[in-house]
Amino acid sequence: MFSSDTFSYTVQARCSLADAAALLSDLTRQGELHPLIIRVRRVPPRHGARASYTINDRLAAGPLRFRTTYQADVLVSEDDEIVTVARQWPATTVRNHTRLRTEPDGLVRIDVEITLRAPAPLFRYAFRQARAAHLALAARLGAALDRTGDPPTPA
Repeated sequence: MFSSDTFSYTVQARCSLADAAALLSDLTRQGELHPLIIRVRRVPPRHGARASYTINDRLAAGPLRFRTTYQADVLVSEDDEIVTVARQWPATTVRNHTRLRTEPDGLVRIDVEITLRAPAPLFRYAFRQARAAHLALAARLGAALDRTGDPPTPA
């Protein structure tokens, strides 16, 4: 038996679409933003992927701390859309669908939808961890892009 749910968030940053897409589609750069990631290794692309990675996270369950390893693939990597899928044992998947667009005020709007699917006994813990980690990433993302991105030209 599996459970699935989705959450979303929006971030605005003063940078170019290309800079935002470059940061979000290169998972080796996620360690600076994602609070659970401790290591990211790029591996040869798996079938159907633009890029593939092996990622190590550090998780907590009460007083226990443990590491976990999972596979992540970038399936779509465009200036206006990025799709990644992460797969972790046992039968847990996290799909990240990111849409990017330039707003009239010159800011880049980043809309992210995360869908997690996991075995029912693990679902609540996995969903809570994923949501907390991605919302922490969202809080850091705008500032990181504002620091690294070129100032947009006025519209």
